[in-house]
Amino acid sequence: METLVRLFISFFKIGAFSFGGGYAMLPIIKEETINTYGWLTNEEFIDIVAISEITPGPIAINSGTFLGYRLSGIVGAIVATVAVILPSFIIMSIIFRFMEKFKDSPYMDWFFIGIRPVVLGLIAAAAITVAGDSFIDLKSVIVGVAALLLITIKKLNPIHVLILAGISGVILY
Repeated sequence: METLVRLFISFFKIGAFSFGGGYAMLPIIKEETINTYGWLTNEEFIDIVAISEITPGPIAINSGTFLGYRLSGIVGAIVATVAVILPSFIIMSIIFRFMEKFKDSPYMDWFFIGIRPVVLGLIAAAAITVAGDSFIDLKSVIVGVAALLLITIKKLNPIHVLILAGISGVILY
């Protein structure tokens, strides 16, 4: 029961304080799952990010579901999934209720202008964190750089790049 409570609190916090989507959530997920509770190692965290990335759905929900299942089975998966979704549901319900009243407010515009750089910083922090743990040798650096170039310059579909990277991992390792 204690694990379920910790899972709920941890993933509720992740859902409540992670603006900007899944990649922005990664530093908070890493802090909670590795540093705070020790549920994962760095390598396991990278594996969960990879699995969450290649499965349909948001990364925070997928990682919460996976970790919850790993720690406490189906009940843990449900607890972590509900916990990470609940803050967004609550916040969006409140925003929807008052949106008409504040939609023309300059304070709302200023709020969103102020939050954009923070979201970018969270995404950059996630990229640096994942890169630091993912680049284990020269081969992994080459695969990572190739993936970046294929997506940004060649405009290849990220799904195809993921498949190619997986195949290259099988071949190279």
